[in-house]
Amino acid sequence: MGGALAVVVPVCRYGIAVPGVWLYRRGLVPLGDGLFFLLEKGVFVPVAALFTYVLVPLLRYGVVVPVLWLDRYVLTPVGKGLGWLFPRLGRGIAVATVLLAKTVFVWPWVGLWRYVLVPLVRYGIVVPLGWLWNRVLVPVAREVRDALALCWRVAGYVSRAVGRAVKWTVRTLVGLPLVWFWRSVCTPVGHWIRDHVWAPARRAAAAAGRLAATAGRVAKETLSGAGRAAREALASARAAVREARRDTWRALVGSVRQSGSGEPEVARARTLGSTTNVPGAAPAPEISLRKRG
Repeated sequence: MGGALAVVVPVCRYGIAVPGVWLYRRGLVPLGDGLFFLLEKGVFVPVAALFTYVLVPLLRYGVVVPVLWLDRYVLTPVGKGLGWLFPRLGRGIAVATVLLAKTVFVWPWVGLWRYVLVPLVRYGIVVPLGWLWNRVLVPVAREVRDALALCWRVAGYVSRAVGRAVKWTVRTLVGLPLVWFWRSVCTPVGHWIRDHVWAPARRAAAAAGRLAATAGRVAKETLSGAGRAAREALASARAAVREARRDTWRALVGSVRQSGSGEPEVARARTLGSTTNVPGAAPAPEISLRKRG
């Protein structure tokens, strides 16, 4: 490995690196400097001289200076003149338009209204109607009003007299007889009926009500005692039936005994004529005659 490096490193150094550096310094650098000098002297300098001494003066004195002179001495005065002229011209056009519109659309109608319609309506309708109202309708209405007022007062006097006559007639023929009949007949009869008929009937009705209430309480107590006795008799009959059924069941299957584990032990039934116990003859659960639930 060391011998290979000793061979490769000198070869790379003196065979590649040293000739490359010499070629770069002695060949490529002078060649690049020459090419840059040629480009600078042959291209860049003429182009810069052309731009500086030809294009810039041409653009300045051929375009910019004339444009500035034209803007300063031609366009600006013309613009100011137009700016001064257009408002006044627009104001004059507006005044002329308004005057023309009034002449065409306003003044004819104003003249027609003022000098034709108003006099026609005034002297053709209003003045005749005013004369008719003041000279004819108002006097006639005033006379009619006075006549109606007089008739109303006469009718009031007549109606008042007729009303008084009718009042006296009704009072004399109807009111006084009714008052006499009420005081002389109806009042004594009503007092007699109140004292001799209505008061005894009310007292009798009150006594009958109290008697009916007493009878109702007695009947209620009687029915309550009978119901209680019937319930007690029914309960005694149920108890007797249950006791008889229990005695019959004990006579048939025997009594119930408690086992050692605390559970009830059913006595085994015996067969007739033998002492052998029947394992499967266990009593059925007791059926109660009492209504469930």
